[in-house]
Amino acid sequence: MSRNNRQMIGLGVVAGVALGAAYAANRQRKYSVGGVPPMLNWNRVRTLAQAMNPEPALQSGWHEQWGAYYTALVRRCEPLIAAEMGRELPQPVQNIAAFTRAEWIDANIANFEQLFAPLERLHQLTSSKDDIGTLLMTDVNRAVLSGELGVLLGYLARRVLGQYDLSLLGREPLTVGRLYMVEPNIAAVQQERGLDADDFRLWIALHETTHAFQFEAYPWVREYFNTILETYFNTIINDLTALRTGGGLGSIVGRARANFAAGESWIELVMTPEQRLLFGKLQALMSVIEGYSNYIMNAVGVRLMPSFAMIKQRIEERAGQRSPIEKLFIRLTGLALKMEQYRAGEAFINAVVAARGVQVANLVWAGPKYLPTMEELRDAPAWIARVDGLGPARDSDQPTRPLDMALLHDGAGAAPGPEV
Repeated sequence: MSRNNRQMIGLGVVAGVALGAAYAANRQRKYSVGGVPPMLNWNRVRTLAQAMNPEPALQSGWHEQWGAYYTALVRRCEPLIAAEMGRELPQPVQNIAAFTRAEWIDANIANFEQLFAPLERLHQLTSSKDDIGTLLMTDVNRAVLSGELGVLLGYLARRVLGQYDLSLLGREPLTVGRLYMVEPNIAAVQQERGLDADDFRLWIALHETTHAFQFEAYPWVREYFNTILETYFNTIINDLTALRTGGGLGSIVGRARANFAAGESWIELVMTPEQRLLFGKLQALMSVIEGYSNYIMNAVGVRLMPSFAMIKQRIEERAGQRSPIEKLFIRLTGLALKMEQYRAGEAFINAVVAARGVQVANLVWAGPKYLPTMEELRDAPAWIARVDGLGPARDSDQPTRPLDMALLHDGAGAAPGPEV
């Protein structure tokens, strides 16, 4: 390398350092006035997600037309699901709407903002607007996290067909949720797979309306879900607080090494035993929620829809035709875990129904102690034997709010031996 080249490189480095220092000083001045920015740039998240999903302008009356159509489907589903579950809704499902992809993105950004609120409060409390290094890392982390979440929501916005949305981690009293169908995605799959338009939409409505029964006919489900999430986030906040004060890095690294050696999934690598306990309970609950909804979708659908067999076959074929890149994306983002919830939960419910009938399977909604553990999801006879020992379910088995925190540790779906 010549002397002139070295000088040019040196001048370039000096210029880069000067620009970096000027940028840092500018950010420090900005943050000293307005405070440290939030962890995520929600406008950036929205822009990225919507850029992945361009949509044509809607025709006049689109929302009203499809909203009325899906409301009629839900009203048709309600008595069928009530008969299968042996439980009536307190009131018919409310807030039924057809969504565009952009509307689905907006709704879920609102949910994520609420979900991230505890971590955001910690971030604001522990970030220093006087530490240039912290401010620069805040900018980098914010850009990375916002980009990742924007891409994830952009991907999901093209795949999600329907969603029952019940606000979690909220401080308000229990309220009914919102049921919305992402009509552009439904229409695309229906046309791509050559499915009967009305049967396919009814099939999806059965799944989503079942979610309304799970949360609205059994209020303890939401409270139990909330309690797990709040407890889990509190343990994460404790970890992050220790890490920011310099006392937690060694324990987290050691924890990751131990969990990796034990063959844990990448999602569980840095979890404490308590976090893995809570994570397992959340996984078990979600598996039952999704698997049971799939059971209803299929058990009722086969009796109701002339084209049911074709729908099921072609949707399964579609799931098996993902590209290698898409499969990698699913694994890296944790979406594979969500798909496993559907499979494990549905297989469990099907096994219980085959062995003892739907009346016994419906005991999963009798209260937290009737929920299966992750081990029992793979061993339905073990769950049946345990609930047989609990005796007939009573309304008193369903906890009244506030939910007893002890249920998370020794009462909710407890089985012999530790869960983690």
